[in-house]
Amino acid sequence: MNVRIEQVEKEIEELVLIRCRAVTDEVREIASFVKSRSGSLTGTSDAKQYEIPVTDVCYIESVDGKTFLYTRDRVYETAHRIYELEELLKPKHFLRISKPMLVNLMKIKSIQPAFNGRFTAVLHSGEKIIISRNYVKALKAALKGE
Repeated sequence: MNVRIEQVEKEIEELVLIRCRAVTDEVREIASFVKSRSGSLTGTSDAKQYEIPVTDVCYIESVDGKTFLYTRDRVYETAHRIYELEELLKPKHFLRISKPMLVNLMKIKSIQPAFNGRFTAVLHSGEKIIISRNYVKALKAALKGE
């Protein structure tokens, strides 16, 4: 399968076209992945409201009853609860890694064992987050595509 990327001007709508002889499971998986990467979440920072593309969110954390969206550069507060975001973002490659935290699997650079059965995920931004031992099995399965 060949892949070709063509850059277009801002006025032209972006489009992903898949040409195939048959719609196989592989083609469905590619289409599903592309669709899953679209969308945005609403967050507040410095008393201003922003639309944050889902692809920009590295992880989501609930602290003291408030939910925060972490991107590479900023932190936004959102009105959504962590369990609502978990259901909403499951098809978009987000996974719960501890009771108060979801991670964008596409932002994980590496995973390394920590102590007491926990793991540490190193994000592409260089930030490290802890994966609770209760969620390690699900993370391994998700990374394997199971």
